[in-house]
Amino acid sequence: MAESSMGPRLDLARFTPVNSLWPELVERLGVERSGRAVQQALDLQAMHGTAATLPLLLVETCGLALVPIEQLRLQTGLVGAGERLVLLLSPRSSCLQLLQQS
Repeated sequence: MAESSMGPRLDLARFTPVNSLWPELVERLGVERSGRAVQQALDLQAMHGTAATLPLLLVETCGLALVPIEQLRLQTGLVGAGERLVLLLSPRSSCLQLLQQS
C-alpha cells in the first residue's frame, strides 16, 4: 500500500474482480456467520459512512473498513452504486467482489 498524507491507501487496481469470494466465505464460515459479517459492514457504513463511501469486508479476517466509491471506480472500473453494497476483498488471493446484500 502506498503512503499518502492521509495515511496508507489501498491500491484496488492490483485486485482482480471475481464472483467467488462470497461462496468461499460462506463455505468457510457458514451462511449465518457470513451474513453477520456483511451486516456488520453495512452497520459500519450506516454509522460512519457517507454517500461517497462503501463498506469493505476483508474475507480472511472479517476486518472492516470504508473505501471511497470514487477510488473503486477509478482503480477498478467498477461502479459501486446501489443499496446495501459491500466490497469483499481478499488480500491473500488479490481478488475483490462487489456484493449486494438483499
